Amino acid sequence: MQPPTYSAEALTVFATRLLRAGGLSQDKADAVAAILVEGDLMGHDTHGLALLAPYLGELESGSMRRDGDPAVLADAPAAVTWDGRRLPGPWLVLRAMQLATERAARCGTGTVVIRQSHHIGCLAAYLKRATDQGLLLLLTCSDANSASVAPAGGLDPVFTPNPISAGIPTGGTPVLVDISTAATTNGLTNRLHKEGKKLPAPWVLDGNGRPTDDPSALFTEPKGTILPLGGMDSGHKGYGLSLLVEALTGGLAGHGRADPRQGWGATVFLQVIDPRAFAGLAAFTRQTAEVARQCHASRPTRAGAAVRTPGERGLALAQRQRKTGVALYPTILPALEPWAAKLGIAMPASIA
Repeated sequence: MQPPTYSAEALTVFATRLLRAGGLSQDKADAVAAILVEGDLMGHDTHGLALLAPYLGELESGSMRRDGDPAVLADAPAAVTWDGRRLPGPWLVLRAMQLATERAARCGTGTVVIRQSHHIGCLAAYLKRATDQGLLLLLTCSDANSASVAPAGGLDPVFTPNPISAGIPTGGTPVLVDISTAATTNGLTNRLHKEGKKLPAPWVLDGNGRPTDDPSALFTEPKGTILPLGGMDSGHKGYGLSLLVEALTGGLAGHGRADPRQGWGATVFLQVIDPRAFAGLAAFTRQTAEVARQCHASRPTRAGAAVRTPGERGLALAQRQRKTGVALYPTILPALEPWAAKLGIAMPASIA
């Protein structure tokens, strides 16, 4: 039996209405809903509408701030620092992208770092907004309020999975990179633990330092930790990338793991680079398109499984789901039903 599907537009309207009923202004609700639904369209179902119920809980508790604007802490021609004041992360990031794009048009690059943002959702959901304009976007974040990833060789967690993303225009299908600097994410380990399922590989350590594919090792005493990207063999690489993310986020924002915890959130580094200020957009895409062509031309390790560039599958899935409907992960809408009832919002109807 095929799972039910929902129109992307109906899901966006539903999410927007819930967020409006939760106290957000129209512009903030629109931004959050759009990014969450885009995450599901691209297949990132732990970082799409699965986040909506927790976001509504944060709004209700006051941990996510409803009203106001970010505070400008520093403003140089190509570099801006904001205090996000725990406002909704997707709204802050989209505003920061707009500002960084304006600065890049003048300076070649525009960078915005944000301290005390709330959670920003799926990083891949932002990238095509830049590549559609012929812009290179670098976006990464950390959350100094929690720790679930140990440094290579350690048992005690220091980092969050600290994702790194990049949107790279090619003149055709863009390259959309969105990778964790850890072996897996908090979202996936939490989901699989609740469902009593295992990870695809031994991506975590139990509390005694043994690698395992059982996510329950993160929730039982002595608690384990997620391995850095590269695992037991080459986790020093993910460890190094995690340290880079901490420098770009908490370091540049001046607020991070040296400060008291304040609750679920994010520290954000966002940089827009305009190739027109360098060798030119045509020269840039000539090179990136050729690299992508050579990747596609590489002989596949498995017959019939052609080499793809990062983001290619997600973009194709999003295009298909916009036409045929979004197949949500089975636990997402049941988690939103109590909120819909509480806030008086009708649940979306399936289209198939």
